[in-house]
Amino acid sequence: MSEWGRIDDEGTVYVRLADGERAVGSWQAGTPEEGLAHFGRRFEVLSTEVALLEQRLRTGVGEPQQVASAAQRLKTTLPTAPAVGDLAALERRVDVLLEKTAEAVEAGKAKKAEARAQAAQAKAVLAEEAEQLSGSSEWKTSGERLRTIGDDWKRLPHLERKAEDELWQRVAAARKRFTERRTAHFAALEQQRGVSQERKEKILLEAESLTGSTEWGATASRYKQLMSDWKTAGRAPRGVEDDLWNRFKAAQDAFFTARNAHFSVQDEELRGNQKVKEEILTEAETLDPAQGLDKAKARLRTLQERWESAGKVPRDVMRSLEDRMGAVEDKIRSAGEAGRQRQEESPFTVRLREKVAELEVKLERAKAAGRPTAELEAALTTQRQWLAQAGGSAGAPEPAGAKAAPAAKKAKSSGGWVRAE
Repeated sequence: MSEWGRIDDEGTVYVRLADGERAVGSWQAGTPEEGLAHFGRRFEVLSTEVALLEQRLRTGVGEPQQVASAAQRLKTTLPTAPAVGDLAALERRVDVLLEKTAEAVEAGKAKKAEARAQAAQAKAVLAEEAEQLSGSSEWKTSGERLRTIGDDWKRLPHLERKAEDELWQRVAAARKRFTERRTAHFAALEQQRGVSQERKEKILLEAESLTGSTEWGATASRYKQLMSDWKTAGRAPRGVEDDLWNRFKAAQDAFFTARNAHFSVQDEELRGNQKVKEEILTEAETLDPAQGLDKAKARLRTLQERWESAGKVPRDVMRSLEDRMGAVEDKIRSAGEAGRQRQEESPFTVRLREKVAELEVKLERAKAAGRPTAELEAALTTQRQWLAQAGGSAGAPEPAGAKAAPAAKKAKSSGGWVRAE
């Protein structure tokens, strides 16, 4: 005897149920205890199978529909199962398992429906992207992306056949349009490269014919123009472009190497002239108009004559030497112009100019030292106004209240207002 079953004297094995008992088999091989243990192990097998199904559903290892099918098949066997144990409790576990699998199946259907909807949206986006790329002229990057769109498509869940086919046909049509455009583009490009090759071959022939020219200036200019023509001629076919360029560059290099060698020899012959002009410059740069403008002008004329007689100098120093002589000439010329300006101005105007300069210096010093500057700024403004009036016309009157020359008396002259001591 046990809690869940018994074996009668004839060896019939019974399992106890809520409404009685049911014969589940016969035992003749040993003691009743051994028989009940045997049929109890059969119950444990059934219980283990249920536990495995529960675990599969809980962990999501198996498809809910498959778990439901296995649970339903197990439920049908329990009423006639040759086992001794709490079959009613085991059946209740199976019923709960079936309820949960039904819920999981519905949740799975909803999840799959959502996944299909998301996949449909994602595939529609891929189709739109493919259609946009079909009009692109970024041949390499767009072509590569159109290829990988197919890979992205395969990674997404399948849709219903009709929707899948419609979206894929859009991608396929976009790929076809892009391929046709790319093929036509490169065909036209290849044709254009043939024309570019003809142009560059003509340029090359002329460049090679000029390599031995000794008309240095004209030929150098022509090579410059040929280079411009080369850049605008377009690219020749890939197998030809580099060879044409190497020949063109070699022709240029040959000419300019010869030209540089020629001028190097010529420049060496002119180094003596350079030395003479540098000596002239050394003396010219010491001229000081402040020590006598007329004397400085006369000396500069003499040096300029020597300069012209010295002849040409090497090209690499020509500009720097000319700039230095030009600076000396500008210094003497500026001194002369300043002298003429001072001669034309009245002594009163000269004094005002000096006063303005003096106040400007004082104002800058006051600012640098952090001292008050209001009085200096006001005085400077007044002196500038007087200077502007004095320089406005030859007969302009001296400003009222002028303090720059308190002892001055007004006297007219052809040069404007002058100061009488």
